[in-house]
Amino acid sequence: MQSVGRGLRYVGPSSTALRAIPLHHPVASSSCATLGNVRYYAARSPFQWLRDNLAMSVRRKNTAKEIAVARKEQTEKGQLSVFETLPTAKGENAGGGGVAPVAKKKHTQHKYSTGNFKISHRKLNMLGRQISGKPIDSAVLQMMFSEKRASKRIKSMLAVAKDHAKLKGLDEKKLIVAEAWVTKGPHVVKRIDIKGRGRFGIKEHPDSRMHVVLKEGKTKTELLAEERARKLKRIVSAGIVREDVPLRNPGPAWAW
Repeated sequence: MQSVGRGLRYVGPSSTALRAIPLHHPVASSSCATLGNVRYYAARSPFQWLRDNLAMSVRRKNTAKEIAVARKEQTEKGQLSVFETLPTAKGENAGGGGVAPVAKKKHTQHKYSTGNFKISHRKLNMLGRQISGKPIDSAVLQMMFSEKRASKRIKSMLAVAKDHAKLKGLDEKKLIVAEAWVTKGPHVVKRIDIKGRGRFGIKEHPDSRMHVVLKEGKTKTELLAEERARKLKRIVSAGIVREDVPLRNPGPAWAW
């Protein structure tokens, strides 16, 4: 027994005795093994121990058949949760595997809008009437050459809406601005309007935003072909086809 520090005592073999123990001695070998285990487990976290001893064994045991048997037993005992007792969709596996994949939704239109910005709704509505019913490329072209202050913002909004509609699966060559409308902003900023003779008024700074709905329509080529066919249909030659239409407001005699 030797003293180590003040008030502390070390109880155990002395350093001379430890040096006298041979390497093949069972006490020395056990102490070395214990020290190695301590270092091994000190370097590993508790979660690693759980992963090595629990997680892998659970994954190996819980196969698809065992899960199906366990769920069947829970169904017989009435221990399933509310969500598991709901009727299953068509195509679901009997073993409680996965639901049949749902068909991807087919989009027929895309709605988009600008943010609220400082402009009168009456002024912005003029641009809405200008682009409504036009193909998306023609609407963008109209905004490119417009002299209105809000035309740049509307042009950017139409370009972004076109890209988003393309991501939804719509044909960009057939996109038209089916609808365009304007709404007022949630707040109207009011300021004092200073006037002469100690009087004042109230200035209102309105804000508004534009909404558009893009849909697939007829391309410009198809529209031109329909217009040409309509005009050709109106051409009637007197020498080939005789119109069986009664005369309206006939004159009393020859009109020369």
